[in-house]
Amino acid sequence: MATVTRKESIPVGELDLFFTFTCLPRLPQLNSHAMAGIILKGMVGLVTGGASGLGKATVQRLVRNGCKVVMFDLPSSEGQKVASEVGGGCVFHPGDVTSPEDVTSAIDAAKNLGNLRVTVNCAGIGIAVKTYNNHKDRIHPLDEFQRVIDVNVCGTFNVIRFAAREMAKNEPGPSDERGVIINTASIAAYEGQIGQAAYGASKGAIVSMTLPIARDLASCGIRVMTIAPGLFETPLLGSLPEKVRTYLGKQAPFPTRLGDPAEYAHLVQTIVENQMLNGSVIRLDAAIRMQP
Repeated sequence: MATVTRKESIPVGELDLFFTFTCLPRLPQLNSHAMAGIILKGMVGLVTGGASGLGKATVQRLVRNGCKVVMFDLPSSEGQKVASEVGGGCVFHPGDVTSPEDVTSAIDAAKNLGNLRVTVNCAGIGIAVKTYNNHKDRIHPLDEFQRVIDVNVCGTFNVIRFAAREMAKNEPGPSDERGVIINTASIAAYEGQIGQAAYGASKGAIVSMTLPIARDLASCGIRVMTIAPGLFETPLLGSLPEKVRTYLGKQAPFPTRLGDPAEYAHLVQTIVENQMLNGSVIRLDAAIRMQP
């Protein structure tokens, strides 16, 4: 412990700060590997919703950087076709994120490639239904609300819990890390629009569970982060007329365009490589704040 000598030149208001920092024990030096960050090459990843949109872009980037990836998506998706296009580092595994059996089967497929180190949850659904439509005297069907919660919240958590158990078995890497889990929320968690009660609630839940799950898994050396994208060029928006998509893109202050899924994938890579990113939500939205 350092010996502190009071110096008259230090203002009284700064003394507490002076004593705090000069009395701190010396921290251990990080090794060069930890300082350089995590290297993607050779890692094994699991990406849900990987056959399209944000998930597809994530699979492509991870494989391009030397990862082996299990693309987990519905049997009705174009997963097999996309996996063939991506190349040998990608394996398509059909299934439903809400099914414990399907999720454990996908993780077993990842184990065949090596030690699971990265899990990215991109699977999700959305609907646009008002809580009560007074013009049609129609209330929000409860089963539709429950379905969105089941897929987006329970499906995400289902993957997290099984992935965490598998990652905890890994030998620790730099700074004792065993894995990283990245979830996908939405700016609808903060500025849900008319008709987004179910969707906003589901994404808000993903935001809210990020920190407690990160704390749960800290002792295992597993990090947990969430990305909240704004308006991106996904299949949902891609089905809209060009005029409408241009209008939506111009709602963002800067850059005034829709996001490219590759930019989401880039942030995924950044999160994996930077160990100080943990327990937080990153908005990826060009400063947009959605109107009602």
